[in-house]
Amino acid sequence: MNGFILTVIIAIICGSILNSLLAGKIKGGAGEAAVAGLVGAWIGAYMPFFNTFGPKIFDIAVIPTIIGSIVGVLVLSFISVMAQKNS
Repeated sequence: MNGFILTVIIAIICGSILNSLLAGKIKGGAGEAAVAGLVGAWIGAYMPFFNTFGPKIFDIAVIPTIIGSIVGVLVLSFISVMAQKNS
């Protein structure tokens, strides 16, 4: 349970930071960025190939979790920008 809480905390922090840096590019704001960060963090933390490197806290690999969260938010930002251009 502690690992999941850590994953959620990392996702919220990365989502909020990237939402601030990408001001106006994500339609849903910080909440949507945090959800996208959670999806990416889950991939980084729990997929067998990705969670084998970096320091671990509560059996969660921190570096892959952060990288996954960042990638998740950037993919959401890209999709959001493409949707705005097509509208």
